[in-house]
Amino acid sequence: MKKEKAKDARAKTEPRPPRRVHLPGFILDEDVGLGSVVKRVTSTFGIKTCGGCEQRAAKLNRWLVFTGSRRK
Repeated sequence: MKKEKAKDARAKTEPRPPRRVHLPGFILDEDVGLGSVVKRVTSTFGIKTCGGCEQRAAKLNRWLVFTGSRRK
């Protein structure tokens, strides 16, 4: 029970940094979030974005980021 409370308190105060996936051959210098990738794919297929799509994209961007090269 105490472990759950400590975990909940830590989760509310410390935002996690996004996980980074390195794709050196596909992405050049800028970071691209997973939400941005999903947004591009859906708009390519003609699906219009809405407020919920923007919220989803923001959450996915905070969760996973694709990078081209390792940070120096």
